[in-house]
Amino acid sequence: MPEVVEIVTPLHLATQRDYLERMLDDKVECMKVAKKYGKEYWDGDRRYGYGGYKYIPGRWKPVAESLIERYGLTNNSSLLDIGCGKAFLLLEMKKILPGLQVAGFDISDHALECALDPVKEHLFIHSVKDRFPYEDQIFDLTISLGCFHNFQLMELENAFSEISRVSKNQYIMVESYRNESELFNLQCWALTCESFLSPEEWLFFASKSDYNGELEFIFFPNDTT
Repeated sequence: MPEVVEIVTPLHLATQRDYLERMLDDKVECMKVAKKYGKEYWDGDRRYGYGGYKYIPGRWKPVAESLIERYGLTNNSSLLDIGCGKAFLLLEMKKILPGLQVAGFDISDHALECALDPVKEHLFIHSVKDRFPYEDQIFDLTISLGCFHNFQLMELENAFSEISRVSKNQYIMVESYRNESELFNLQCWALTCESFLSPEEWLFFASKSDYNGELEFIFFPNDTT
């Protein structure tokens, strides 16, 4: 059974969200725009996604430090980021461990074009729904933050299996809910989510796919409104 950890949660809870405002803001059309994962999603109006996802030095440093410490990464380690986006987390990890070998892929041309040196040259376009272009157990750690919940249920088994195949250790963060209130908030807020699953359901799908890595669930409680 995958172990549940808490790494990104403090950063996630630091952001305020007005759930009802998003739900009432022509959300269906905003979802259509967001699911293209283009400029509007990353750097357009907040109603379409991030509302301008810029590099803020140090923002991802606590997450980078936690991952490095938890998985014992060194300058001789290798890391793959699945659904890396603009790869700001990889950048912070490289600042701490300059010798860390990194790679990442995403389906967003815009995100990868906005990535910064020295990680940009190690990023490429690829879908998690397809077989990863790597040999078995080639990475020390593979991570994926905020990506797996964007797949439909029938796509999850391949995604879990592939992340396990290419790496010795795995960490996945997904959106989830613990009660009806959090499910409502998640449904209001999420623009790209396809699989609205409880932690128990995520653990079921992960175990069914022989995933033995770690999972983190981020929630949307009322006190962030």
